[in-house]
Amino acid sequence: MRKCILITGAGSGFGRDAALALAANGHDVIAAVHHPAQVAEVQDAAAARGHPVRVEKLDLLSEDDRQAAFDWDIDVLVNNAAIGEGGPIAEIPLELVRRVFDVNVFATLALTQGIVRRMVQRGRGRIIFVSSIAGLTAGAYLGAYAASKHALEAIAESMANELAPYGIQVATLNPGPYGTGFNDQMVRSRDRWYDPARNFTRPEHMAALDERFEKQFDPARLVRAMVELAQSEAGLYRNVHPQESERLVRERQRDAWTRTQSTPAGDQGM
Repeated sequence: MRKCILITGAGSGFGRDAALALAANGHDVIAAVHHPAQVAEVQDAAAARGHPVRVEKLDLLSEDDRQAAFDWDIDVLVNNAAIGEGGPIAEIPLELVRRVFDVNVFATLALTQGIVRRMVQRGRGRIIFVSSIAGLTAGAYLGAYAASKHALEAIAESMANELAPYGIQVATLNPGPYGTGFNDQMVRSRDRWYDPARNFTRPEHMAALDERFEKQFDPARLVRAMVELAQSEAGLYRNVHPQESERLVRERQRDAWTRTQSTPAGDQGM
């Protein structure tokens, strides 16, 4: 069935490639991008593939941009836009944590609340929250990002139960570490404020963050999963990819019940 699918954060990475793939599959795609310059970039990429995509500038933090989106007739909303900050949660500046929550949680929820009203009026719709394995288990030096994704998990699960009587489906997509550049940027973000001469976290301990993303998976694998989830009529509520990450999450959640306070959780590879 042909659907109108809105994907946020479609200026790059998963969102961009999924938008192009869904358009190629015959869907009406609205690729929402953060920067005005990305509009022409995504339009050109779509034109090169022979499958035009409607590209809209949508800054999640802009109330005007969100209000404009509320008038769009959306069948599937893919909440893909997100930002991340790396560094020790015991020392990271709070304004950076707030910004992560503003984008990943509050602005995402604000957009969803506005769009879901029209879905309820039609009696159908699908909402996909692109979370992370960091939304299911948190590792060292990724606390700010993981906390925002944990919050998103709670929102998604509550919303799934609340909207089911109105014919609205809700699902989560939980990627592991894929090589889109997002993880590498999150690692480098701590360099803006971290100073070993001032902060108590030692550089040798911080090395765990640098090592965590030495191995990353091919993003094309996750794009295929996102496309399938967006265009399907049914499926699982939680979708963790790849399988290696799903096994890791299951193990970490099981071990959390027996881990002592003095035992580090170890590296998660997220």
